[in-house]
Amino acid sequence: MNVILCGYNWTGCKALQYLLDLKYNIFVYTHGNPSHIPSLIEMCKANGVDYSTENISKVTLPFEPDIICSIYYRYIIKEHIIEAYQGKIFNLHPALIPKYRGCSSLTWALINGEEFAGFTFHYINKGIDTGRIILQEKVRIESFDTQATLYKRAMFKAMEAFPTTLDKVIANYKGREQDGEVSYYKRGCPHDGIINPNWDEKYIKRFIRAMIYPPYPPAFFQGKEVYTYEDYLKLKA
Repeated sequence: MNVILCGYNWTGCKALQYLLDLKYNIFVYTHGNPSHIPSLIEMCKANGVDYSTENISKVTLPFEPDIICSIYYRYIIKEHIIEAYQGKIFNLHPALIPKYRGCSSLTWALINGEEFAGFTFHYINKGIDTGRIILQEKVRIESFDTQATLYKRAMFKAMEAFPTTLDKVIANYKGREQDGEVSYYKRGCPHDGIINPNWDEKYIKRFIRAMIYPPYPPAFFQGKEVYTYEDYLKLKA
């Protein structure tokens, strides 16, 4: 089995480990990373897996892939790749699509007070997160969740489902059409990370928790960092 992995961060590393265990022929497209991000590049080097930090393209493909997996890949995959491998190229998206297509999906779900977030493995088509659903699961948003804890819980559960998803794709499972309420959020920090004092108390509390993902900046109010609702009240007084 010839597999292309387009990946990044620890989820990309986890996918690579599973593919290595299956002894597949693998090539990786990934990105350079800061020190706090688990390095898929270093994992490739340690396991003798060839890789590239260029955006995936037919021009640079090392072989004809049977499957292409996109796990936390940060580039938009080119249309000619999608057309060539339709039905064999799939993505992990951290949301219960069609709600929360786009970026910062788990963050926005927390901010908006959703009862559940989750993840979806879906086939990639020309739209943004609009492909047929292969596998989808809910994750309850707890009252104590921050962005960091919600992301980790959702993505650990997602990577547990990666083997099942891969089996479905290999078996030519066609997936199901998306249905239900559609929402989309563009790239960028929600509300630029700044608390609006006109928001109600519950929204402010959720927003503060949704900005907690070290080492990235927390929420801000009046130019000061806010880690708790008590921090906000002190600055507002």
